[in-house]
Amino acid sequence: MLLTAGFVCPAPKPRYVVLIGIDGLGSAGLSAALRAGRAPRIAGLVARGSWSPAGRGVIPTVSSPNWASILMGAGPERHGITSNEWERDKREIPPSCQGTEEIFPTIVGAVRQQLPKAKIGVVHDWAGFARLIERGAADYVSHPKGSRATAEEAARYWQKERPRLLLVHFDDVDHAGHDMGWETKEYAQAVADMDGYVGTVLDAIDPANTLVVLTADHGGVGKKHGGLSKTEIEVPILFAGPGVAKGKVFARPLGNIDIAPGILKLLGLRAPPCWTGRAPEF
Repeated sequence: MLLTAGFVCPAPKPRYVVLIGIDGLGSAGLSAALRAGRAPRIAGLVARGSWSPAGRGVIPTVSSPNWASILMGAGPERHGITSNEWERDKREIPPSCQGTEEIFPTIVGAVRQQLPKAKIGVVHDWAGFARLIERGAADYVSHPKGSRATAEEAARYWQKERPRLLLVHFDDVDHAGHDMGWETKEYAQAVADMDGYVGTVLDAIDPANTLVVLTADHGGVGKKHGGLSKTEIEVPILFAGPGVAKGKVFARPLGNIDIAPGILKLLGLRAPPCWTGRAPEF
């Protein structure tokens, strides 16, 4: 904060938020790409933002529990999404609380409740992503095929509508891990390609007024994930934009349950009371 004539100038708040989720991008894979200079657009976000290079996902290290935890500010023991087989009518445990629907409250529902006229978009590469969000809470939900199409669709939508909140999910890195292995040259190429898709989104938005958050659900080992290894559970968690310090590593390593509370804090909105994640100190 800046002091001016005895008054404290508040930190700037973002007008827009773009949450970029890259399925299967573990910390090890991104770190290797950054060291090799193969992820310049993400490196630019690191330089102008704050991050946990080795944040923590939740157990099990599979997609649905982790994307749910990112969106819901709490872990599987609270939101009840414990596997990729979860459906609203097929679950092992019920959510510990509910928002506007029968599922645990998400950041999409929280923004919709507090900013009822806001435009909210979801562009997702993985088909299962949208089922984790309240029905009708987003104005626009699109499921392109492949990460290139996802990036292009997200860029078009942002330029046309300028949504207050846009969620973008990419899946190609995870495909490379399963098909070829998480420590292969093909996986490394997929990460480099993904950096370009991130760039497509970044080139479309208003950088001065937009908070960009980048994260992942899990990493991998061999050709799989779901276990308890460091390379499976460690993921990057990155915030860049208004209100965020530049070139900082968070003193407290973040978990993916801290992402949604952090976004709402920067927007000046309230987190649902049953969330357990804690917003970072920006």
